[in-house]
Amino acid sequence: MATGPAIEATGLVKRYGDTVALANVDIDVPRGAVLALLGPNGAGKTTTVRILTTLTEPSEGSARVAGFDVVQNPVEVRRRIGLAAQDATVDGLLTGRENLVMIGELHHLARKDAKSRAHELLERFALDDAGDRLARDYSGGMRRRLDLAATLVAQPEILFLDEPTTGLDPRARNELWGVLDNLVEGGVTVLLTTQYLDEAERLADDIAVVDHGRVIARGDARSLKRQVGGDQLRVIAVDEADLEQIAAVMRGCAQADPAIDRGTRTVTAPTGLGAAAIAALAGDLAEAGIRIEDLGLHQPTLDDVFMTLTGTSAAELEEAA
Repeated sequence: MATGPAIEATGLVKRYGDTVALANVDIDVPRGAVLALLGPNGAGKTTTVRILTTLTEPSEGSARVAGFDVVQNPVEVRRRIGLAAQDATVDGLLTGRENLVMIGELHHLARKDAKSRAHELLERFALDDAGDRLARDYSGGMRRRLDLAATLVAQPEILFLDEPTTGLDPRARNELWGVLDNLVEGGVTVLLTTQYLDEAERLADDIAVVDHGRVIARGDARSLKRQVGGDQLRVIAVDEADLEQIAAVMRGCAQADPAIDRGTRTVTAPTGLGAAAIAALAGDLAEAGIRIEDLGLHQPTLDDVFMTLTGTSAAELEEAA
């Protein structure tokens, strides 16, 4: 097995005509670690995954996966990785077992070995009772688990997951998270893309926030939260039309420009004044004649970080998904 980082990319640029999908992206993932690329639709997450999995070449820059250059040695890279794209890729007209056996044979396993591997994976992903049912009859969570099992048939060193839980209900998401925990405990390196803040915080050792083709912040959840600052002032307006005026008033006791979330009629901003900020802001809002539903202090969340860095809230991401 090669030494060094499992994934290492420097200065990745990808252009499609006049459109710049990636602009000088650097990534490194140690072996056995989990990196989440967190960002809105169109941020460049999937383009990054496509380059690292040899599905497209960078316009500029270089990348090595499992010690091999993705442009110079794409076959060697593919032998060592698994990829679960956004949409399930299993054949609905085959049973779960038949899907896994077929993939094993495509990886040049003998049929006996492919059947043995399929049986092992069906048990591992709690699909053994459904193994002989057509995949088209599986629930969304079951199809996603089967899709992930399919990526593991060849026992890859590195797993790429492009928005693995999009469209799953909370129970199915939790089940898939548990499967990923087991894989990481077994030494698999994971790079996942996600729009879900709780997913990034739950699964990843490290989070790279991506927006407009650039990595705009990097660190674990705790360090990213520190970038926002200490306590967060939060005001919920009665009338959405008052949000801009609330933000203007809030600037007097905030450490940074307030962020507006129109979906929840909320304005937030970091403050170092503690409880005194609440009293000052309440007085200023009353003097301005602005009606509010709620006013308080709270500790920063990953959502606050994302809103501060990108100007996009988690709610807006989910609506766009």
